[in-house]
Amino acid sequence: MRDEIADYEACDVRPFGVNPASTADHAGYASRLRLPFPLLSDPELGISRAYGAVRPDNVSIARSVCLVDRDGTILYSQRGAPGANVILDGLRCP
Repeated sequence: MRDEIADYEACDVRPFGVNPASTADHAGYASRLRLPFPLLSDPELGISRAYGAVRPDNVSIARSVCLVDRDGTILYSQRGAPGANVILDGLRCP
């Protein structure tokens, strides 16, 4: 997502990351990778569970992408790391 941030911004999409790491760990990681989006801490996996990103072991998460509109409707959901062109397909963007 970092390298495709302009594509997301052109579609008025605000990406962010979610995982169980602490906020301190997130700060270091985001700084090292120069991430242009926030990372949210989900230590109890509540957000991850709600969006189907928890692995069958029920203690870790699988990289997943969800595109949610302002009303909370899920427009796109996929495990893995598809590119912005796949995620944003179907949105009316410049």
